Amino acid sequence: MQDKRVSVAVAYHSGFGHTETLAKSVVNGINSIENADGVLVDVTGLNGDFAILNNADAIIFGSPTYLGSVSGPFKMFMDETSKVWFDRGWQNKLAAGFTVSASQSGDKMTTLVQMSVFAAQQGMIWVGANDMAGNNSSAGSVEDINRLGSYLGMMAQANVDEGPDVAPPNADHRTAESFGKRIAEASLRWGKAPATQPQELEATA
Repeated sequence: MQDKRVSVAVAYHSGFGHTETLAKSVVNGINSIENADGVLVDVTGLNGDFAILNNADAIIFGSPTYLGSVSGPFKMFMDETSKVWFDRGWQNKLAAGFTVSASQSGDKMTTLVQMSVFAAQQGMIWVGANDMAGNNSSAGSVEDINRLGSYLGMMAQANVDEGPDVAPPNADHRTAESFGKRIAEASLRWGKAPATQPQELEATA
């Protein structure tokens, strides 16, 4: 029997290119896992057509953090999914998120919380990051995986005076690849479990 393939969509908005480079690293991580296919989706080009996301087994959301929130275009995308929400179109899909800002903190946690609440509203299953926090001891380094120590989702930092060809640094791209691998592996495990409908649970109660 041929193993099931899973599709993981990386739905992102990028203001100045930094988020897009991270999204590509996430996709590289997804594609490194056997039977997993990563798909880049710029949400500003969807124009209300969510077919590519509807057909995905998992969706990873990505946005820069602007003023302690997702970007305006990403929030517009979120609001445009109201019909998907009403129809429960993404119910039981896996979801995850990543963000980047110029500052080490930059209130990025609020962006990940916003994404996770959005996923919960859609009936999705949120998957956090798994890499142990780095750069938090005297032996730590800015080159460590998960150097910003985030578990709700993946965080990166890009210097305000550097373009996407330089920032975020390599450590953040390696963290993004690892994050993509995790979501791909979770999608494959989730896909192997048979779906149990509520009425089936009632019948066996």
